[in-house]
Amino acid sequence: MGEIERANSETESAGPERVGDAPADDAALTPTQDARLRVVLAKLGLDGHDRGLKVVARILRDAGMEVIYLGLRQTTDSIVAAAEQEDADAIGLSMHNAGHLTLAPAMVAAVAEAGMTTPVVVGGIVPEEDVQTLLDAGVATVLGPGASATEVAQAVRDAVAAAEASAS
Repeated sequence: MGEIERANSETESAGPERVGDAPADDAALTPTQDARLRVVLAKLGLDGHDRGLKVVARILRDAGMEVIYLGLRQTTDSIVAAAEQEDADAIGLSMHNAGHLTLAPAMVAAVAEAGMTTPVVVGGIVPEEDVQTLLDAGVATVLGPGASATEVAQAVRDAVAAAEASAS
């Protein structure tokens, strides 16, 4: 799928970036005994701000998850293809370009069209009045600026657990 780089790299990757080798430092983020979760992280659309998503990649990695970082300017098709190929448990999108009301529901629809039940988690700049609209559109959860590392990791775990419970 392309060149593999570390999440703390400041260079753009030509393909997905895997993160998952370092142990957790923070007791609140200690990896669980459950099977290691696999999370695809991406910037959907033309948004060019990815520093926050790289921080999230490190948070999830330190919490014991395997992160497949696709980087900037992804399409719904490229994200779904990566999630299928990598057998991802969740898809994380970072939104900073005011396209969340269009792009996030399009991602949820693409996942459903592919016959997948993978939860879509959205983080970034999402006005409070838009959160319920995204949840109603099928987004598993929405995280805003200031979410702690513990909240981010727990939100992903909760989204995966809810998706697994509804699938059974």
